[in-house]
Amino acid sequence: MDIFLEVLDKLSSWLSLLPRISAKNIVEIAIISFLVYELLVWIKNTRAWTLLKGLLVIFAFSVVVVLFKLDTILWIIKNITAIAVTALLVVFQPELRKALEQLGSQNIITNFLPVDSSGKEGSGFNERTVNELVRATFEMAKVKTGALMVIERGTSLKEIERTGIEINGLISSQLLINIFEHNTPLHDGAVIVRENRIVAATCYLPLSDNMELSKQLGTRHRAGVGISEQTDSVTIIVSEETGQVSVAQGGKLTRSVNSAKLREILVRAQNKQVVDNSKLRHLLKGRVKHEEAKNNR
Repeated sequence: MDIFLEVLDKLSSWLSLLPRISAKNIVEIAIISFLVYELLVWIKNTRAWTLLKGLLVIFAFSVVVVLFKLDTILWIIKNITAIAVTALLVVFQPELRKALEQLGSQNIITNFLPVDSSGKEGSGFNERTVNELVRATFEMAKVKTGALMVIERGTSLKEIERTGIEINGLISSQLLINIFEHNTPLHDGAVIVRENRIVAATCYLPLSDNMELSKQLGTRHRAGVGISEQTDSVTIIVSEETGQVSVAQGGKLTRSVNSAKLREILVRAQNKQVVDNSKLRHLLKGRVKHEEAKNNR
């Protein structure tokens, strides 16, 4: 019993040496842990992962230099540190830009700042557009006609639209099939769909540099994932080799999609866009009423 009490006394004395952790400290630890985790996941999915491993090798070399007191090499490392920071910003510039674009396109931002970034007042695409997209997709899949269709949602695709040829035609399955028909002038590149219209064809899309994508996937799939990483669009991809239908959304690629699954994805995107637009109209209506009440006082 005396031994047990002695152990408890020692344990309590050791615990008293530990810093007191408040609820604020726990919240800070949780936030920092989450940010570090997200940073590592982001780095791992880009070319920055290889660069990070190179930096770790340089850091390990620097530790060896300090331990063995190699003064000349240490002096060189100290003098190039300032230049190295600028060099890192230049080297990581594409990855940093992509990270900021992804941060700006997150729903948490649009929930607090519900502004339509594309500057339009439409209510998104309707049920007819969903039917035409599904019909065209699987008609092309049957005959293995490659296709790449990007459906605009909250984030504007006008910059991508400028790289192609203006169409501005009411969407129909026949028009989509004719555009992507092999050896036709408009078959190469992506089609941009805004609301219920095909606004442009033969558009160039940014390629994804996600290392986790299958090596079997070609340029069409990497382009579909690339645009979904930078915007909140939904991209439908039809493989020219296999006729397989895939959907890219939020930087993720869903393969082997059937017609029911594609319809479900499009309806979900349609409903989300209608809800977002209704929120915006409700907010603007509330602001107008507030201003009118303020002026009447």
